[in-house]
Amino acid sequence: LQSLLDMMVAEEESLKERLLKSIALCRKELDTLCKELQLGPFETEESTILQMEKNLRTCVEVLQKQKRDRKQELKALQEQDQALCDILCTALFTIDASSVPSLEDLDRYRRHVASLNTLKEQRREEFVSNKRQIILLMEELDHTPDTSFERDVVCEDEEAFCLSEDNIMALQNLLQQLEGQRALNEAVCAELRARILALWERLQIPQEDRDSSA
Repeated sequence: LQSLLDMMVAEEESLKERLLKSIALCRKELDTLCKELQLGPFETEESTILQMEKNLRTCVEVLQKQKRDRKQELKALQEQDQALCDILCTALFTIDASSVPSLEDLDRYRRHVASLNTLKEQRREEFVSNKRQIILLMEELDHTPDTSFERDVVCEDEEAFCLSEDNIMALQNLLQQLEGQRALNEAVCAELRARILALWERLQIPQEDRDSSA
């Protein structure tokens, strides 16, 4: 009986030792996770060694999941940011990708990406609207795209057009140039029509001849 009791005591002491080691490791990992996640120091309630070890392990698992979730969201935001920056030719959002982002950092990043998406849609709408007018003006003026920029504008692949601020300004300038050319042509036509009308009057051209010429 004494031998059995000694063996039971030894097993309990061994279990206690394992639990204490596990508690120490969990506390150490919790401290690290709290710093990485920018949380306050973790405090445990008084309880048995077994319950304390279970509580600490559960907390470690919860914080590890938070860390994974934040890193995954950061990666997803960076991919969206990179794609938008390629289209808009803007600078990437400044954030330390090597550390775990805080909730505030993620919130700022989300709002930044949302603002870029809004800007992209605004510029896309402006591009499509201006492109439609430019194509109509080119057809009206019998103008063939003769620069690389003009060819990029009228090409069918609208998604390939870089929506940078410089390109949008160049697009507006091209539209204004074509509108100016149309206005100039209309003014010349009006002047020529007036001269023709004056010549008809001086030459006393019959109305039926005027109608056929018109």
